[in-house]
Amino acid sequence: MDTFLSPIEKPKGLMMKLAYFFTRKQFGKVLMPLKVHSVRLPAAFGMFYGKVSQLDKKLQLSRELVMLIREQVARINICLFCMDAARWSVVKESMDEAKFDALAHYSTSPLFSEAERVALDYVTDLTKDKKVNPATFALLLAHFSEREICEIVWLVGSEHLYNLTNIGLNIHSDMLCKISH
Repeated sequence: MDTFLSPIEKPKGLMMKLAYFFTRKQFGKVLMPLKVHSVRLPAAFGMFYGKVSQLDKKLQLSRELVMLIREQVARINICLFCMDAARWSVVKESMDEAKFDALAHYSTSPLFSEAERVALDYVTDLTKDKKVNPATFALLLAHFSEREICEIVWLVGSEHLYNLTNIGLNIHSDMLCKISH
């Protein structure tokens, strides 16, 4: 399926040429969001996306929970690029792939802890309904600190940014790995 804007294969400007080079080096190709979206904006926008990744490294939540939350939001929003990129990260970081495969059934799967289920319930409500039941929030508060709850909200919000950028421009999977949806 074609993107709404044509990918730009040969960018202008040194910063974007470097971005293409390093992305190609890391992934073996230039990723579609870079070729369709970021290349058309001032460099500061691309640096903002990089800053989101840097901020994720400052979170107190476990890396696995961070990835589960991002994946759940991407699954609900049906952002195939984000699901693909998340799977790539899970494989690269040697996380439990079976857990990510079971995400659609997190509420009944024995692979998930009670705290993970509560976090994913909260994330699901917030993503689907754009509101949260006070009872769900009370359960979240029983398992997570106030800072961790704010981190969960950050993850949902920032993942929506990625998802809507890709969905809005009809950017789909870059086939970094096999994904199911």
